[in-house]
Amino acid sequence: MKYFLVVIFLLMVQVLVAQEGDPAKKVSDSLTRLQKPDSLKPKKKNEGLEVTIKDYKIISFARDTTFLDTTLTVYKEYKYNYLRRDDFELMSFSNIGQTYNKLGVDFERNDFYPNLGAKAKHYNYFEIQDIDYYNVATPMTDLLFKTTLEEGQLLDAMLTFNTSPRLNFSVGYKGHRSLGKYNSDQIQSGNFKTTANYVSKNGRYNLRAHIAAQDILSQENGGLTEKELQFESGDPDFIDRPKVDVRFSDADNKILGKRYYLDHQYKLVRKRKDSSFVEKTSLSIGHVFNYETKYYQYLQTSNNDYFGEAILSSINDKASLKTFYNQFSASFYNSTLGNLKASLNLYNYDYFFDSVLITESGETIQNQLAGNEIALGGDYEKQIRRFKIDGSFKYNLSGELSGSIFDGTVQYNINDDYKAKFSIHSSSRMPDFNFLLYQSEYLNYNWQNTTRFDKERINSFQFTLDTKWLGSLSAKYTNIDNYTYFGLNPLADIEEGTENANIKPVQNSESISYLKVKYAKELRLGKFALNNTVMYQLVGQDENVLNVPQLTTRNTVYFSSDVFKKAMFLQTGITFKYFTSYNMDAYNPLLGEFHVQNTEELGGFPLLDFFINARIKQTRIFLKAEHFNSSFSGYNFYAAPNYPYRDFVIRFGLVWNFFS
Repeated sequence: MKYFLVVIFLLMVQVLVAQEGDPAKKVSDSLTRLQKPDSLKPKKKNEGLEVTIKDYKIISFARDTTFLDTTLTVYKEYKYNYLRRDDFELMSFSNIGQTYNKLGVDFERNDFYPNLGAKAKHYNYFEIQDIDYYNVATPMTDLLFKTTLEEGQLLDAMLTFNTSPRLNFSVGYKGHRSLGKYNSDQIQSGNFKTTANYVSKNGRYNLRAHIAAQDILSQENGGLTEKELQFESGDPDFIDRPKVDVRFSDADNKILGKRYYLDHQYKLVRKRKDSSFVEKTSLSIGHVFNYETKYYQYLQTSNNDYFGEAILSSINDKASLKTFYNQFSASFYNSTLGNLKASLNLYNYDYFFDSVLITESGETIQNQLAGNEIALGGDYEKQIRRFKIDGSFKYNLSGELSGSIFDGTVQYNINDDYKAKFSIHSSSRMPDFNFLLYQSEYLNYNWQNTTRFDKERINSFQFTLDTKWLGSLSAKYTNIDNYTYFGLNPLADIEEGTENANIKPVQNSESISYLKVKYAKELRLGKFALNNTVMYQLVGQDENVLNVPQLTTRNTVYFSSDVFKKAMFLQTGITFKYFTSYNMDAYNPLLGEFHVQNTEELGGFPLLDFFINARIKQTRIFLKAEHFNSSFSGYNFYAAPNYPYRDFVIRFGLVWNFFS
C-alpha cells in the first residue's frame, strides 16, 4: 500500500508540473570553533560553483530555509529522542513512544478548527506543519537509529533528491517498536511520508505537496494496581518489572491517519527593476488543498469495572473524522509595501460513529457531526530595516466550529548578537470533537455537548529576548476563557475508587490566567560547559483545573574536545532535570487523553542522565545511561498517577547523513 501511494503521488506531481510550459541551529560561537565547519568534498560542478553543505536546503512549512547541520552540540543531545525535538516541557512514560505528560503548556493554536481528540496519542503524529521540504545538490539521506526497551528499535530514514535544480522529491519512513519493561506495554508505530517541491524555470509557478500515512498502536495496561507494595517499596522481588501487577492485559488503542496535501502558486505579474534581478513587484494566485482521514479506536477483549458498566462484554470504540480543506488566495508583493495575502477558506468535516445511541434514560446521542465552514483570511509580512513585521488572521463567516484567530509578531534585530521579539495571539473556536460528541460501549462515556459548550477563547502575549552574552529569556502571559478539560463529573456523587468511571468533558466558566517565564544560558570555560534551562510557571484560577509544576530546570555539565588527532569530536557529560511536585494529570487509555485530578501530588524527584556522544565526519554517535540514579534516589518517579517513569537503562544509536 505504501509503495502504491508513492507511485500515485509521483504521477500526480508529474501531471501538475506538465501543466506549467525557499530554528535553525543554535550553537554558541565558542563551541563551533571546537569543530571543523561542515564541508563536502566537491562532487560535481553546479553552474561553476562547488557543492557545499549549504547546498542541502531544508524548507519548513512556514517557508523558512535552513541548511543541513551535521555538527554535534548539546542541543543535538536534547533532540536525540523518539520525537526528534527538545522534550524539556514533557515527561515521558516508562516505554519509548507511549505518551507524555505536560510540564509546560502552550495554548497558541495552529489549527483554526477542532481536532479529532485523543491528544495523548498524537505526539508522534506528523501534522501539516511538521512536514519539511528539500532542495539538494545531490541525493542525500538522513538516517536515525536508536535502541528501545527490550524487543524492537527506532529507525527514521529519509531519502531526498533533485531530478533537476527545480524539482525535488523525498521519501521517508519512521518505524518504531518497543516491548517495554512492564506487562502489556508494547508500543509500535509507522510514519510514512513523501514530498515534492517544484519551481518552474521562469519562477512563476511553484508547488509543494506531500502524502502522509501514519499509524500508532499501543497496548494499554491501565497502570500499576499495587504501586506502594510492588514499586515504591523498592522490593528486590519486583525490580524485574514483568512481575509487577498491572490493571489490563487485553486493551489496545490506536490512531490511523492518511493525508493528501497540495500547495501551489502562480505569479500573474512579475516586475524586475534593477540589475541584481531582485523582484520588486509581483501578483500571485494560490490554492491549498488538504484531504485527511483519521480514526481513533479503543479495543478491549472484555469490559472492566474500572470504567463502569458496559453495554457489551467486549469493547470496540471507534471515532472517525474526514476533512476537506480548500484555500483560494491572492498575494501582492512590493519591495516597499511588503507582502500582502488575502484568502477564502472552505472547510468540510464529517466526524462520526457507527450508529445513534439511545441511553437508558431516553437521551439520544447522535452519531455524527458534519458541516461546512467558510472563513476569510489575511497575511502581512514586511521587513523595515531591522524590524520584521508578521501578521495573520482568519474570521469565520459561516459555520459553528470556529470564530477567529489572529497572530502578530514584531521582531527587532539590534545586531547579530541581540534580538527582541513581541508576539500576540488571539483565537476563538469550539473544543475538539471528542469533547462535543463521544460514544462508547462503556455507559458513562457517552455524551453530546454541541449546545452546552461555548467556544474557548485564548489571548496571549509573549516577549522574547535572545542575546549572545546574557542568554535567552521569554515571558508569556495567557488568558483562557471557557477552558475545556476532562475531569470528574461535577454532577455525580462519586464513590472512592470509581473516579475513572465518572470522567466527563467539563467547561470552566471562570477565566484562567497563566504566566510562563523561561530562561536559557550556556556558560563555558575552556572545553567545559554548563548549559542551563529554567522555567517558572504561575496559574491564577478559582478551581485547580490547569495544573503545572511551578519550577522546572534542566542543567547539563559537559566536556567537548577533538580526539584521535582530530579524527573524532567528542562530547560527554551529565544532565540533571527536576520539577517541583504538583497534581499531575492522570492518563485515561479509553479516551487517549489526560484528565485533571487533584488528589495526588507527584514530582519533586531528580532525573540524571550520563551521555557520551561523538562525531565522525557526517555521523553522530550517541550513548546514554538514562536515569542512572533510579535505584538510589527513591522509587517515587511517576509520569502520571499509577504510571512510573522508566528505570535505569543504557541506550545507544546514531544519526548518519550521507551524500551521493
